[in-house]
Amino acid sequence: MNTYLLVINIIAFILFGWDKHCARHQLYRVSEKILFLIALAGGTVGSLVGMYIWHHKTKHLQFTIGIPVLMLVQILLYYYSHAYL
Repeated sequence: MNTYLLVINIIAFILFGWDKHCARHQLYRVSEKILFLIALAGGTVGSLVGMYIWHHKTKHLQFTIGIPVLMLVQILLYYYSHAYL
């Protein structure tokens, strides 16, 4: 599980950087749906770090609020699954 989380967060970080690069150079963009799906798959830390390192999607409320809320839900699910299951 730890290796999975490391890899998915690295992918999320890279995708945010790549999408920023594509936005600046008018290339084919990574869809917002994909960025959210990667975060949903466990890449919330990489997504948040990527957002603020690359200064990308930081003015979109769906990302600045959505990703941290998703992270909180994932933390609570992790805690619940380890404490009660």
